[in-house]
Amino acid sequence: MEAQPQHARAKGDVETRWVELVVALLIAVAGLVVIQDSLRVGINWAPEGPRPGYFPFYIGVILALAGLYIAVTTLMKWRAMAGRVFVTRAQLGPVMQMLIPAIIYVAVLPLTGIYVASAIFIGGFMVWQGKYRWWLAAIIAIAICVGLFYMFEVWFLVPLPKGPLESWLGY
Repeated sequence: MEAQPQHARAKGDVETRWVELVVALLIAVAGLVVIQDSLRVGINWAPEGPRPGYFPFYIGVILALAGLYIAVTTLMKWRAMAGRVFVTRAQLGPVMQMLIPAIIYVAVLPLTGIYVASAIFIGGFMVWQGKYRWWLAAIIAIAICVGLFYMFEVWFLVPLPKGPLESWLGY
């Protein structure tokens, strides 16, 4: 059952038509990026079979065309969609409480390495959102990251991004 459109927009509410347009354009751009990289590695058929970009190229074309189709249909019904609220300001608050720390985590990761950034992220969320005691959150976050370190770096021999702490420890 489709939600009824809300026409009483408040300041800070996000309209459905804008979300649809932005997501459609992001899908189209992602498709163009895939197309460009596929062209770089080759999309033709070689004697040994398809080149690395053969199948991704067609996926990129489908993504780009789908994104453009959605964008065009959204623009065609732009006036009819006026006033439909996708998310209210009150609903957007909890989403931002999760999204902003995740963006910071991704930004800090190249500087600290995945293990330190993850320990801070896990522990921080446990204290902030889960209301755990800081010392318990620290123990759990460090234990998880040490476990992941051993699993990836030692057992599976899969190197993940490391920072100064891992260098100091000799990894």
